[in-house]
Amino acid sequence: MSNFLRSDLENILGSCTVTPHVNQVLAHVGNTPSELIAYCEGKGILVEAYSPIAHGEMLKNTDVAAMADKYGVSIPQLCIRYTLQLGVVSLPKTANPDHMRANAEVDFEISDEDMTALRDLRARDYGEHSGFPVFSGK
Repeated sequence: MSNFLRSDLENILGSCTVTPHVNQVLAHVGNTPSELIAYCEGKGILVEAYSPIAHGEMLKNTDVAAMADKYGVSIPQLCIRYTLQLGVVSLPKTANPDHMRANAEVDFEISDEDMTALRDLRARDYGEHSGFPVFSGK
């Protein structure tokens, strides 16, 4: 499944014989559907966070850059680690082998205070990708 909201899941769960195993949702720094993640966890549905770097828009965010510097990691590494600490599977996209290797190097922990700051950040502009209905709220 992809982009299923709680109401969608309730509809399915009310009539299905097999509970969905995965719900792939847009989740990243500045866009954390905490209630949906908690609901899925409560129903045994794994959440996959696609676009953990917000289609690259986090690369332009100075607050995220400063926090990545604080941890001595890249912005993508910070964003990927953030989603992992939310308890979801992170699905970064890259075709670059060097980026793939770097994206896997997330063996550090973001403090609770910094997790809250990243969760509370409001970054909803997806640049050129804002036209897609799933991103623009249409």
